Amino acid sequence: MERKVIKSNNLFSKLTPSEAIFINDDCAEALKTLPDDSIDLVFTSPPYADQRNHTYGGINPDKYVKWFLPISKELFRVLKPTGTFVLNIKEKIVASERHIYVMELIIEMRKQGWLWTEEFIWHKKNCFPGKWPNRFRDAWERLLQFNKNKKFNMYQDEVRIPMGDWAKTRLKNLSETDKRRDNSKVGSGFGKNVSMWVGRDLAYPTNVLNLATETANKNHSAVFPKPLPEWFIKLFTKQGDTVLDPFLGSGTTSLVANELGRNSIGIEILPEYYELSILNFKQSQKIIAL
Repeated sequence: MERKVIKSNNLFSKLTPSEAIFINDDCAEALKTLPDDSIDLVFTSPPYADQRNHTYGGINPDKYVKWFLPISKELFRVLKPTGTFVLNIKEKIVASERHIYVMELIIEMRKQGWLWTEEFIWHKKNCFPGKWPNRFRDAWERLLQFNKNKKFNMYQDEVRIPMGDWAKTRLKNLSETDKRRDNSKVGSGFGKNVSMWVGRDLAYPTNVLNLATETANKNHSAVFPKPLPEWFIKLFTKQGDTVLDPFLGSGTTSLVANELGRNSIGIEILPEYYELSILNFKQSQKIIAL
């Protein structure tokens, strides 16, 4: 593959609101062309260990951490101090037990300077049924949140959800305890004032995302649904910010970022998926293909 190397300043001078840059290259190399502290959100799903063998070649779970650390080092450099990195990843079953490469990766990334701020769970609510001799089918995946600093941009009001039916009865007859802050009895520091939710239509969500797995894109082996990146882009960025997906695949992250008025940079190593991501994007804004 012919490598297309560009000067970082030239790259970013081409970006105007709601535009996207697509790069056909190994992200370990392409990330080196991006300037320091330039990305507001990294949202990506790299190939899981020993999966996508016929497309991406697969990475042995024992070698996964060593493979990923140079990439996470570059992501740390390009992410703004106020930015966020969300990593969609899942353990592999090896010899009838879950491999620990995800836990090992978290530990090693913390040594690089990352803060493991939060973990979200994507619950696949329409997961296809099945079982194995010693386990049931997975219906969830991890979304690990990493940051460079304790203070980062987060727009929680953008992802509020309807209060739900519980509010119709729970808030009708409040006790005296409901009308004041009720501190946790286990010393966690958590407290609640139920009366604060009276008259509200929207509440903040939990860290479990209930999303179906359907996608209109059938031309890539591992496509996540558009609502998944959409939720995190709304939560961690505002219009005009820049979203990076270093494992772009069919281009879902860039497409959603564009629809939400964000700039995007997508890096994809396979030429066929690189071309597919551009094709999928052409119905949106103009692009800069590299």
